[in-house]
Amino acid sequence: MKHNRIFVIIAAALAFNASAETTQKLSATKANDFAIVYSLPLTSVDITLETVRTVRTPGEFHDYAKRILNVDDPVEQPSVDYTLKSVTITTHGVPDPSRRYSVKFNSGSAPFMILSANDVPLAVNTEEVYTPKAVGLPVPQDAAPSPLQTEAARQVMTEDMLRSQSTLKRAQIAAEQLYALRQSRSDLLTGQADHMPPDGQAMQLVLDNLNAQEAALTAMFLGTEQTSTEVSTISFTPSAADSDINGKVIARLSSVDGIVDANNLSGAPITLTYKVTSRGEMPKNEKGTPLPFPKNGFAYCIPGTAQVSVSFDGEKLADKSVDIAQAGIDYGLAPNSFTDKRAPAYLIIDPATGAAIEIGTKKQAN
Repeated sequence: MKHNRIFVIIAAALAFNASAETTQKLSATKANDFAIVYSLPLTSVDITLETVRTVRTPGEFHDYAKRILNVDDPVEQPSVDYTLKSVTITTHGVPDPSRRYSVKFNSGSAPFMILSANDVPLAVNTEEVYTPKAVGLPVPQDAAPSPLQTEAARQVMTEDMLRSQSTLKRAQIAAEQLYALRQSRSDLLTGQADHMPPDGQAMQLVLDNLNAQEAALTAMFLGTEQTSTEVSTISFTPSAADSDINGKVIARLSSVDGIVDANNLSGAPITLTYKVTSRGEMPKNEKGTPLPFPKNGFAYCIPGTAQVSVSFDGEKLADKSVDIAQAGIDYGLAPNSFTDKRAPAYLIIDPATGAAIEIGTKKQAN
C-alpha cells in the first residue's frame, strides 16, 4: 500500500527533515580563528494530505441477495475509491546557500553556537533550542479485517457448504444458518434458550460470537467495505520573488490511485494559494531611520508572513498564516554582545525562519 508516499517539490526539504533532530555544538576557538560559519534558512511549506481508501468487494452470493434476503443493493463489482479527508499546513527550514554567513568573535572569548546538521543556527551561548508547538499530524491507519476475514467466517462454513458444487445451494444453506442465528439470539435475549449462559459476561461472549457469525453470513450476500487512511506530504518552497501564487497545482487526487503527481492528469487538482501579507523590515532608531547592519554582526532573519491555503473540488480545506523567511530581511547582532564578560548575550532561533525567538543575557559566575 502507498501509506507514506511523499511528493517533494524541493528535494532539499527531505534531507533537512531527516537530520532535523541532529545538532552540533561549535565553539569559537583559535582553531577556527574564533569564527563560526552557518546558513540562514529558507522556509518550506509542508502540505500533509490525509486520504481515505475504500475497498468494496462483492460477496460470493451477491447474485442471490435480492432473491433470498430481499436486499436490493449488494456490492456487485469490486472497486477502490479515494477521498480527501484532511489537509494540514506546517513549515520547516531548509538551508539557503545564498545566505551563508561567518561571524567572528573576540579572541580569548568562549561563545558557542548550536547548529542543525545542515548548519542552520538554533542557538547562541545556550543549549536550549526552540521547540515549536506540536501540530497533530494524521497517522496512516490500516483497514480492519472484514467480517469474512474473521474466525467467525470460518465457523459458519458448514460441511454441506464446503461440499456443495452449486452456488445457489450454498447460498440457501447460508441463508438458513443466518435465520437460525437470529432466532438463537432472540431466544437468548428473551430467556427462552434451552441453555442460558451462567452470567452476564458469558452472555455477552455468546452474543458477540453470534453477531460476528451473522455479519460473516450477511457479507457473503451483501459484500464488504473496508476503509484505511493514507498520508502524503508535499513540500513547497517559495522563492523570495514569489508574493502572490494563486491556484498552483501541487498534487492530484485520483479516485483509483489516491494522491498522484501534479502532472498526472488521472486525478483532480489539489491547489495551493500563497500570498505574502507582510514583509520583514529593518529596525529603526527614534527618528525612524533604519538601523545599519552591525559590522561583522551575527545575522538572523526578521521574517515576513504569508497566507497559505489549500483547495480541492472548489472547497478551501486549509487556510493558515505562516512566518516566511523569504518575505523577510536579514539583520544582525554585534558579536561582542555574546562575549561580554559580565553578562554575555544568548539567542534562541527559529530553525524554520531564522528569526530571533528569544534574546537575553546571563550573568557569569564570579
